[in-house]
Amino acid sequence: MRAFTYVLFGLTLLTPSVFASPDASADKQKHDYQSDVARLRKIVINSLYSHKDVFLRELVSNANDALEKLRLTALTEKEVLGGAENLNITIKAVKEEDGPGRIIITDTGIGMTPEELTKNLGTLAKSGTTEFLQKAETSADTAGAGNLIGAFGLGFYSSFLVADHVYVSSVAAKSLKNPEPTQYVFSSSADESSFEVYPDPRGNTLGRGTEITLVLKDDALEYLETLRLTDLINKHSSFSSSFPIYLFTQRLETVPVEEAEVVETLAAKPESDDEDEVVIEEAAEEKEKTAETKTVMIDEWVQMNAQAPIWTRDPKTVTDEEYEAFYSATWKDYEKPLAWHHFTGDSGSGVSFRAIIYIPSRLDESYWREGLEGSNKDLRLMVKRTFITNSLGEDSLPKWASWVKVVIDADDLPLNVSRETLQSNKFLKQLRSIIVRRLLQTLARIQDEDKDKFEELSKVYANVFRLGAVEDVKSRDKLATLVRFPTTQRNNTSLDEYLENKKQGQKQIFYLADMGKSESDLAKSVFVEKLHARGYEVLLLGQPLDEVFVQNLKKWKKVPFQDVAKAGLKFGDEELDPKEEKEQQKQLTEEYKPLMDWLRKESNEIVRDVVISNRLVTSSCAIVADAHGYTANIEKMMSANNNPNKGLMHEFAKKQKILEINPRSPLIEGLLKRVKQLPDEDEERDLDAEDELKEVTSVLIDGALVRSGFGVNDSNEFFTRVDRILRRSLGVSETAPTDTTVKPAPPVDPKLPTEEEPEEDPMMQFMQPKQEQAHWEVEEIDEEGNPVNPTHHDEL
Repeated sequence: MRAFTYVLFGLTLLTPSVFASPDASADKQKHDYQSDVARLRKIVINSLYSHKDVFLRELVSNANDALEKLRLTALTEKEVLGGAENLNITIKAVKEEDGPGRIIITDTGIGMTPEELTKNLGTLAKSGTTEFLQKAETSADTAGAGNLIGAFGLGFYSSFLVADHVYVSSVAAKSLKNPEPTQYVFSSSADESSFEVYPDPRGNTLGRGTEITLVLKDDALEYLETLRLTDLINKHSSFSSSFPIYLFTQRLETVPVEEAEVVETLAAKPESDDEDEVVIEEAAEEKEKTAETKTVMIDEWVQMNAQAPIWTRDPKTVTDEEYEAFYSATWKDYEKPLAWHHFTGDSGSGVSFRAIIYIPSRLDESYWREGLEGSNKDLRLMVKRTFITNSLGEDSLPKWASWVKVVIDADDLPLNVSRETLQSNKFLKQLRSIIVRRLLQTLARIQDEDKDKFEELSKVYANVFRLGAVEDVKSRDKLATLVRFPTTQRNNTSLDEYLENKKQGQKQIFYLADMGKSESDLAKSVFVEKLHARGYEVLLLGQPLDEVFVQNLKKWKKVPFQDVAKAGLKFGDEELDPKEEKEQQKQLTEEYKPLMDWLRKESNEIVRDVVISNRLVTSSCAIVADAHGYTANIEKMMSANNNPNKGLMHEFAKKQKILEINPRSPLIEGLLKRVKQLPDEDEERDLDAEDELKEVTSVLIDGALVRSGFGVNDSNEFFTRVDRILRRSLGVSETAPTDTTVKPAPPVDPKLPTEEEPEEDPMMQFMQPKQEQAHWEVEEIDEEGNPVNPTHHDEL
């Protein structure tokens, strides 16, 4: 393999530096570009393309066209294959110390005669490929003709985006009419209005095919870097050709001295034979005889498209490992995808395509920081295996689906003249719905066939499905089936599973929403006490998007949602209650009327009304939102809105609260007893008893607010009351003062602080050896240089 590497290197080692000064005896022909072509060529160079990067894509596409043309021609004319054995494309960057760098792109395709060089390159958008296709369509065998994708002339001029001067050396394939073709050179500068065609002074170095040499501009030297070229090929051209694409690379390797000498010798030779291979084998056998090594530069040709485009194959023939390898190589994600869907289709508008949809195993961290438009950066739209764009413009995927990774290869799409963007086309408008529909089908299949994988998928995309059900009305029902919720009875429950478990007479889907709360906290809420005790299932919604999801969905299978934190809770079996229970409810309302009147008076600024509760079991009281009021969760969401002017309706909705009391609670029974003990209006008032009762009532109401998820109006006053009650329960004086003595601050100092030395890192003492500090003494001397206070130095 190494010997083949050096052979291939040697074949392309010669560079066309002689183009700058061709042999004086060469028959040079200077041509002016056709009328207005020079002007149009400047437009192509300066305005047509939005990115310089596309030059490599265009030239590789042209090289592929030349190879395809050769392959088809060889079906009827075998002699065209002479001159060069391998059908491939090579790309090499040459750095020069005393001049601009060069990029050399070579193919062993059909090649061009001097007349074809003048005709195809001297006339903008004049394509030999197009003419050849017309002939191929009339022949008996047209297989493969559809792989020719564009006009050579127009794509060629993208070379001047990065090059000051371009040389095209080409030798046509052998034929009956031209049995001994000659290698010619096309030479043109970006600023010239003419070009030259002349015999190549090097002779026939190609055998067959075309070699394009780009003398790079000063601002395009980045393309000399191997990594830069690798990125461009992987992005635009790694699948655009069925022929091998090789990139010249260099690397350092430490080898035994004997082998290093062989390597250096081979690198200097343009050819290789069997004896060279034997020398390498002998050097390898003697490797163990010496310990001396040497670092040498290894020249290699690396195939960039070794992996065939798997979307063009039958899905039955592609293994899971191949799907995963393609995913990792294409999107640089080294975590295996959760699932994929490989399919072919027809848009119905005359465009057939092949595609693979991948579901990543994780969401990118930037997903939730981006706007609702979505970036769709992971969509790769190709035309005949050549990458065109990852943007669908106005027809981009919705935000909820923008994370999907897709490659779509269409057989034919109308491109604009630069081939960078697509012309307005019905297929683009269909593409969005095609991807979304196929993605939903894939998700539904996983849901039905692989419960474990769907559970793993839900951990990543649960909130994405909620978002999709909100923003994508057309796909709302399908996305809603994918959403899972914890409930008071089980985890990961779908809406369909919930309805299968609803009780007789139940006409609502019960839910409790409080974003940020855990499932266990929601399950302990006062609002679900009786529902849970009676065996009703309640959805526990703790995600930020849950409330928005429910509000937009409104109903599921014609069954409405019921927020259990709102007033008017109905179980559905109230009509089956015995008359005794209804009578008992009336009696309780009458019995607790004094307490309810008292509570209405004390809480009139907080709640709209006080009623007997039918939802509480163990809790003494709760505050619920009225039908048109805000629940605690809605209040949190509204508070997160930065708009300070929310209007009168906002303030009205905030006050629509109802205090529900539990008549079976001992605390409520005791409170009723204390209210009944208060003197009547015509009796002398007991102010101390009233104040104490008001304080207990205030703590009860504030506690109900907190337990129901609302905030108290004045938290400091609330805890001050709690402090007094705790003091009384412990027998501590309510008026006993707390020692408030504190250390005062230092005096005022208006001076700015001086810059201090940075503190030494304590870890430095372990990282650096401790050095002894230098020490010296200084003596004061008089004007004559005598010491003022002489010091005796014993060492002297």
